[in-house]
Amino acid sequence: MSAALPGAGPAPAGADGTFWAATAEGRLMLPRCESCAKPFWYPRPFCPRCGGRDLTWSPASGEATVYSYTVVRKARGEYRELTPYVVAYVELAEGPRILTNIVDSDPAEVRIGDPVTLVFDVPVPEEADGGARARLYRFRPAT
Repeated sequence: MSAALPGAGPAPAGADGTFWAATAEGRLMLPRCESCAKPFWYPRPFCPRCGGRDLTWSPASGEATVYSYTVVRKARGEYRELTPYVVAYVELAEGPRILTNIVDSDPAEVRIGDPVTLVFDVPVPEEADGGARARLYRFRPAT
């Protein structure tokens, strides 16, 4: 059911280019502020807590819990035939909360507080010009 959710396109450049390039390799990276030592989400060129601009990237463990979710029962476009599916905020073990899908699970069985584990959509062949394809991160129930 969830494996059919659409994937991402070419890896974009810019402030979040490091993030998307890592997803092409099946890695979830988080920006971390060196001034306040906190990881954050979403990627941007400064820390949303202290305004620091000395940022590094570190890998996320891939472990999280469901913070909040909704079950989408009506959709448009390429998602139209894929309902129902779950859109959720998960809280990463590192602290930040990120928006994602919960996959490989019956939407009726998802609950706040459920432990979940990182998975990526199926890799897409590289672009004809050799550019890497970004992959979308999703989470499934932890086993």
